Amino acid sequence: MKQKIFIKTFGCQMNEYDSSRIYESVKKIGYEKTENYEDANCYLLNTCHIRDKAKEKVYHEIGRVKKIFRSKKKPLVIIAGCVAQAENQEMLKREPYIDLVIGPQAYHKINDTILNHIKKNKKTEETEFDAISKFKYFNKIKNNSGKISSFLTIQEGCDKFCHFCVVPYTRGPEYSRPFKQILDEAKYLIDSGTQELILLGQNVNAYNNEKYKLSDLILEIEKYSDIKRIRYTTSHPKDMSDDLIEVYKYSKKLMPLVHLPVQSGSNKVLELMNRKHTIREYYKIYDRLKEINQNIQFSSDFIIGYPGEEDIDFKATFELIQKIKFINSYSFIFSPRPGTVAADLKLTDKKISMERLEKIQSQLYENQIQVNKSFEDTTINVLIENFTDDKTQVFGRSEYMTSVIFNGKKEDIGKIVPVKINKSNRTTLFGERDLSSNQKVA
Repeated sequence: MKQKIFIKTFGCQMNEYDSSRIYESVKKIGYEKTENYEDANCYLLNTCHIRDKAKEKVYHEIGRVKKIFRSKKKPLVIIAGCVAQAENQEMLKREPYIDLVIGPQAYHKINDTILNHIKKNKKTEETEFDAISKFKYFNKIKNNSGKISSFLTIQEGCDKFCHFCVVPYTRGPEYSRPFKQILDEAKYLIDSGTQELILLGQNVNAYNNEKYKLSDLILEIEKYSDIKRIRYTTSHPKDMSDDLIEVYKYSKKLMPLVHLPVQSGSNKVLELMNRKHTIREYYKIYDRLKEINQNIQFSSDFIIGYPGEEDIDFKATFELIQKIKFINSYSFIFSPRPGTVAADLKLTDKKISMERLEKIQSQLYENQIQVNKSFEDTTINVLIENFTDDKTQVFGRSEYMTSVIFNGKKEDIGKIVPVKINKSNRTTLFGERDLSSNQKVA
């Protein structure tokens, strides 16, 4: 009888990729995935440590599981991901209901760890940094994503040590997977039906394996005739090298959306954050890419109320948003992460931070609304991924990752089709398939 595993994933796209690869691994020892956690013999929580109260969310989730299984046989409970890495033994001590704790660079040990626990009933934590062994192991296991748009991790870890960020401590130093290893996985995904590849990394544009860089990967992957679109995230301004910028001149399949987190519009705050880039350098990247292709759009991340942020610094951030008109962005009030340089700094007044965040988000949302509105009465190319939940329409994404819903058919899934946009809101475009060949394409 097969065992059933329920995997709940928090956080970034890399965690989604990791959860998929974890499942491909545990299938080999008899587990099959269930979407109903009440049926699970194993409950795995893949955690994220970036946002506020991440640790407490884990314990809250475990409390919920304990209630559900109060009158049932206890499942094997595994905590994976960045909270597992940061807290390790402490989690086992604090919550006896947890059986195993596994960090992001130890997933290649998950099968042995599970089998050892079943045999000896011994609680274990595996949190060593061993990215080389991890990817060498997973390179032998096929990535059966089965999705039209698939994630593919090419780089992990970070050497930047921004003062607010836990990634160097939870994911370890920067590591770039071997070039051929990535291409092998990319080819398998493409052969399995993937039409769009999203290359992932904590600092994806820091990819550097022997003589190869991210630009080389993009140009090599796009040689596969069946791949239609290529994206990458998340990039760092310091690593937007000349060769990567130049790729936008030559690549036919790299999408014209650049996610480039700036965090603040103030040089003073950037220095306090240890971001290692200036606003002048950021604008230079923006100007060069716009010069190559005026249709390129930017998205970003912003931390509001960072310790030391004054009104003049906030104003600089607001002006940056007004000038660049980011098409989509994430913005949060600073929250200290234990173990980071900024953890013990004096916080900006919460009321002031909230007021600033509301103003920032209002402007960011207005940008999104106006950009989406500009697509109304035009025809755009949409990669169709699936049906909507109610199965009455199809769902896809524009070149800018904007959700598009229209009256497509099952045969459209996996294809790029022209869609006439009739209306929009902040997050979604709505339209109908354009059967005319004379329509303007945005």
